[in-house]
Amino acid sequence: MSNLVQFKFYETALQANRDKQILAESGINSFIANEQLIQSDWLLSQAVGGIQLQVFEEDLEKAHQALEEYKENEQFSLEVEHTISDPEFDFVCPKCSSNHIYRDDSATSFFGISILTSHKFVCYYCGNEFMH
Repeated sequence: MSNLVQFKFYETALQANRDKQILAESGINSFIANEQLIQSDWLLSQAVGGIQLQVFEEDLEKAHQALEEYKENEQFSLEVEHTISDPEFDFVCPKCSSNHIYRDDSATSFFGISILTSHKFVCYYCGNEFMH
């Protein structure tokens, strides 16, 4: 039976759980140590060495490789079509010139019922919020 070894240290549980999920998708079992303790009292983080992601000793190199591949792939942005044929609106985003936009009615609705027509739009492509 193989021993667990400390693989990485984290300041937040969110970071640790993200990497745990990446390893799981690569077929690598991992375990998070100190997560509950630090979430209940974050001042203990330095004393116990932070939130630790642990893997089995024989999976250590494979785990490093899986996270490295993930980080390399994360750098490449997906190419998204930012124009649509026959758009509902006849104007474009002032930031990226995409016509892939939608009207944000959240500011002018009450319990899901639109009270006023909103002039605020959001671009699907770049996330820019603008008035028109």
